[in-house]
Amino acid sequence: MRIIVGVVIAVVCSALVLGVQKWRGPVVTGLAVEFMPLELRVVASGEVRYQSLARIGAELTGTVTARHVAEGDWVKPGDLLIELNPSEQQARLDQAKTQRQQLQNVSRPQAQAALTEAQDNMRQASREAKRRETLASEGVISAEQLEQARRLALNAQTVLTRAQLAAQAMAAGSTEEQLLQQRVASAEAELAKTRIYAPFAGRVQTRNVEPGDLVQPNKVLLEIARSDGLDRNGAPSDGLEVVVALDEKNFAPLQLQQPVQLIADPWPEQTIPAVVSFIAPVVDSGRGTIDVHISVPPDAADQRRKLLNGMTVSANIIVAQRERTLVLPNDYLHFSADGTPQVLHWSNGKVNLIEVQLGLRNTTHSEIIAGLQQADVVLQTDDGITDGQRVRVRLEQTQHVIR
Repeated sequence: MRIIVGVVIAVVCSALVLGVQKWRGPVVTGLAVEFMPLELRVVASGEVRYQSLARIGAELTGTVTARHVAEGDWVKPGDLLIELNPSEQQARLDQAKTQRQQLQNVSRPQAQAALTEAQDNMRQASREAKRRETLASEGVISAEQLEQARRLALNAQTVLTRAQLAAQAMAAGSTEEQLLQQRVASAEAELAKTRIYAPFAGRVQTRNVEPGDLVQPNKVLLEIARSDGLDRNGAPSDGLEVVVALDEKNFAPLQLQQPVQLIADPWPEQTIPAVVSFIAPVVDSGRGTIDVHISVPPDAADQRRKLLNGMTVSANIIVAQRERTLVLPNDYLHFSADGTPQVLHWSNGKVNLIEVQLGLRNTTHSEIIAGLQQADVVLQTDDGITDGQRVRVRLEQTQHVIR
């Protein structure tokens, strides 16, 4: 009899325990809402470029006799880069100088001598004409002899006029001398084009020429990335930047000077700090993208050296940050038919479906602006829990930094 009573008591106790457990509900995973940092990032792939990449070429056709730089070399303004064969241009310069010298040393003295002779002849012819006029008035000579003297004086005047014009044409500063000076200057300029110098400080990116090559004005010989320029904000810069083609749907939160973390493919474990420096004013309608320019600060010199022109990098643009806010993983959110965000809020063993207001959102977490407080417990929506159900909760370990 005692055994039967004991069994009955055990069965009753077990039933009571099971009933209590059923009344309390199943054990599910929950999460206590906490304050923590939150970031919203836009990730895009970009290419390293230089704002000022000069394409150096020749201004005339010629044969390369020397190349003084190679890829990677740093150059200063005025450094000699390439030399072309100068023989043809030198010959033209020598010819122009010879013509100028002939004008100054031969043609000009000859014209001056001819002018002096013409002036003497004119004076003599004038005196003779006057003398014969006197003799003719006295009847000593005939009218024909007087006419001959006058004709000779007129011819002497014509010769003098020609000599004066010739002397003026050969005089210092005359049109003829200016023309020859211009020919010399033009020949000197053409000769100078056979020596190609660096227009500014920078680094040689590419070279497309070797000694012996025949080059023409439309051929790019070198590409130099300028290193003494200014960035888009007027600060000193070498023009190094990363350009990403950002999908226009991610454009709304983008602003200038937002921080960026760059990751180059060869060094995926390292990040390079940068900022958004320029946003293109137009959208590429064909691709639906907008170009965003990202600058690396000059003080990050060691990291800048890792970025080479044409390199592909990943840009993490931090478009929004919260130092301390209520944060909830996105898998704890539920959206009603009209799109209203909701959560399963647990309190005193019972679940209630409540509405919340969201703020900043990234791919994994959301900011809770209203509807929850710190330490409130919420349940995942995929556990089959319904509004009003009683459950027991096992709290999930939360992260302290959410990205």
